[in-house]
Amino acid sequence: MKVVGLTGGIGSGKSTVAKMFEQLGVAVYIADVEAKKLMNEDESVKKQIIALLGNDSYVNRELNRPYIANVVFNDSSKLLQLNAIVHPAVASHFDCWKSNQKGNYVVKEAAILFENEGYKQCDYTILVSAPIETRIQRVLKRDKTTKEDILSRMNNQWEDTRKIPLADFVIYNKNIKDTENQVHKVHEEISL
Repeated sequence: MKVVGLTGGIGSGKSTVAKMFEQLGVAVYIADVEAKKLMNEDESVKKQIIALLGNDSYVNRELNRPYIANVVFNDSSKLLQLNAIVHPAVASHFDCWKSNQKGNYVVKEAAILFENEGYKQCDYTILVSAPIETRIQRVLKRDKTTKEDILSRMNNQWEDTRKIPLADFVIYNKNIKDTENQVHKVHEEISL
């Protein structure tokens, strides 16, 4: 079974594109969602996070996301160390999940697929791209956050100009109908 990596910067619309693949009957694994579950439920992962970031990492046994985001998005070495805990756990979980799927291929949606070299475990990669100002407006509408926080998160992700040469497909997500058409074309090509 082929693995198709789906990525894009914050606010690019990768979740929207992932839903379009689901509507085509493709199984989709959302790495960020599964990572949060593992960070909340896997005792080994929790212990490692507490050892790295301290007891404030959890409140009432639940992940303290605002605290963790504040620490790691302002300290790139802590972000790298956190990723070194979470990414192997997610990779293992994905392998188990994939073995239970049917179809020609599965989609693995991950925000930093290129940055952490996860693309090397994929048969194909899809980059979802959108103008930066569009992305900022989408995130401001979606999340309780500030433009400064969004830019801080963007600064921890590669720019599209660095990702495009690594991507097998680029979906430009500005207009929903155009995006759907691009998803259908990619689906047809991968399904061959």
